[in-house]
Amino acid sequence: MAHPAAALKQEVSARQKLIQRQGTENIFVALDTLRNNKLRAALTILGITVAVTTLIAVVALLSGLDRNIQDSIQSYGTNTAFFNHLPSGIRFGRLSKEERQRKPISYDDYLAVREACTACAHVTVSIFSDTLDAVRYKSEEITGLDFRGATAEFFSVYANAIIKSGRPFTEVENLHRRNVVVIGEDIANGLFASLDPVDKEIMVGGDLLEVVGVFEKPKGGLGGPDQADRRVVIPYWTFRKLHPGARNHGIRIEGFPQQLSLAIDQARVSLRRSRRVLNDNPDNFGFDTAESIIRDFHSLVGVVALTVTIIASVGLMIGGVGVMNIMLVSVTERTREIGLRKAIGARSRDIIWQFLTEAVVLTAAGGVIGVAIGYAISTSVRLLFPSLPAYVPLWSVFTAVGVAATIGLFFGIYPAVKAASVDPVVALRYE
Repeated sequence: MAHPAAALKQEVSARQKLIQRQGTENIFVALDTLRNNKLRAALTILGITVAVTTLIAVVALLSGLDRNIQDSIQSYGTNTAFFNHLPSGIRFGRLSKEERQRKPISYDDYLAVREACTACAHVTVSIFSDTLDAVRYKSEEITGLDFRGATAEFFSVYANAIIKSGRPFTEVENLHRRNVVVIGEDIANGLFASLDPVDKEIMVGGDLLEVVGVFEKPKGGLGGPDQADRRVVIPYWTFRKLHPGARNHGIRIEGFPQQLSLAIDQARVSLRRSRRVLNDNPDNFGFDTAESIIRDFHSLVGVVALTVTIIASVGLMIGGVGVMNIMLVSVTERTREIGLRKAIGARSRDIIWQFLTEAVVLTAAGGVIGVAIGYAISTSVRLLFPSLPAYVPLWSVFTAVGVAATIGLFFGIYPAVKAASVDPVVALRYE
């Protein structure tokens, strides 16, 4: 005689196998229903497919853009901070009156920071011009420059200031106001093609500058891997000699390892002192770090993602209502089938699971189709517009299909319960 515990274990195992077999059969029945009603099924899941496609496409674009932005920002140096007279962070709308009236960062401010910041490994100052936007070599010309003057410590503070060929300019050349320049890799390729640009002379704003080095193109950026490297950097005092009216400065500091927060505090104190900010007044300058810029960008992306999610949720709800209506029609059409199944021993929960499975398979199919279309769109965008990054993260695929299946489960409950409540005697007489 079998032991009671062993008999119970065998019974549980048999029930589990039966449930699994019934679940598999329900899935096959659901797929067979889809095949027999292709047009109706397609129209039913259209809303879900469109919503999932939208979500996948937007997530692909935002994920690719986020990855490139992070690469770009971090390429400037994760242990650095940039100070400017304008407010920090990503801002929309007009500046306030106080912000518009702030005096620019000056060279004296840079000297104050360099002297007071004992936690700073390096400090550099850059000066910019808004009027110069073209560089020429013989008949070749490139516009849209990142043109600035900087001290020699620029090459130490900026992590992406890597020299590909030639050399950086020196502090001696800066102090002696030498007409030398280091140019970006795309500037070099555009002006000189296969020629070696080192020791050649280019013209910026009517001034001849000798090329002493070429930057290596940094990775990432807002435009993706194809973003042009259009840096044109000359010594600070050379810039002041050639463009004495320029006043737009920026200071970048690099802290010693694990001391960036202390370096920022020291720089802020020295700037408040040099810019004569009263103790009870806020800073009349701003600063950003790689971490703060990425955080601000994530906040912006979050707003966009939330908006798209709300819009897509409307599509999912409409698709869910459509699924419920079609399932109710299906219950009516299959009343005799339901009665026959009950007559031969099917329980109410078996009927419920059958119709729930059909609803879930229906909406999950819409989710899978939406993922496929969204992936195709992101791939097409990446191929047609290489400068616009896009990739589909794996988590978004599982989330999209899971949400679609959940919609089917939720909106399929009422039709499934209605099917299970059918009286088998009445159902068998149904015409």
